[in-house]
Amino acid sequence: MIDAPPSAPPRHSIPGTAEPGWTELCDVLEDVLADNGANGGPIELERLKSRVYRLGVGADGRAHSFVLKRFDPWLARRNELVLRRWLPALGLEERAPRLLATAAERHGGCVWHVYEDLGEGALDPAHPDPERVGVVVALIAELHTRAAGHALVPECRHFCGNLGAPFFAANLADAIALLERLAPPRVEPTPEQGALRGRLLTRLYRLRDDLPGACTCSRRSAGPIRCCTVTCGRRTRSCTPRPAVSWRGSSTGTTRRWAR
Repeated sequence: MIDAPPSAPPRHSIPGTAEPGWTELCDVLEDVLADNGANGGPIELERLKSRVYRLGVGADGRAHSFVLKRFDPWLARRNELVLRRWLPALGLEERAPRLLATAAERHGGCVWHVYEDLGEGALDPAHPDPERVGVVVALIAELHTRAAGHALVPECRHFCGNLGAPFFAANLADAIALLERLAPPRVEPTPEQGALRGRLLTRLYRLRDDLPGACTCSRRSAGPIRCCTVTCGRRTRSCTPRPAVSWRGSSTGTTRRWAR
């Protein structure tokens, strides 16, 4: 007598959306829910913002909760490296949500990430709590300190670009060139617009003139190589302008203070 193969476990009724790659995401979510013991109860899907959802499974939809985010492939790869490679290498993997799974749209147009849900813990920009802001600042400082001179910094730079002096100089040159074009006979500004253009150009010319000295000062007093969770910079070696790099999606980068 041949035993019949065990029946497949029932599939979850995950709500559908018109989002690209949702079918592939639902296939991955089946494994995520099973791995996390979320095998029963109602399922709730809440749209938090564009490309971001919260999936709740269980009693009242809150027993198990996950955050789903859709990225373009390049940004998805960077964020995956942050959470699975760079932060663990710095001993900071516990300071970020776990990336539980990824799901690529079959035509390669986007990638979904499934994160553990850490709840509503974002800082309120309108009413910041000084104590919580202090915790965030301390974490950023710890991140920069641990990343100083780390062997992974070149890899961060490769995937995230350089937002140091070349980026600043290129954007400064672009801004000056654009404002210089906003003059007769190309355009006829009002007296107020002409005065505003003049004030802006005066400030930008001052920044441009101070740039070589600022870079020299930066090289002499350069501190640790900076590294952020999404976009990483490096110690500046020259101020030769080059085209700025623009990344889609939310990202953060190294911030420098320039002499005025």
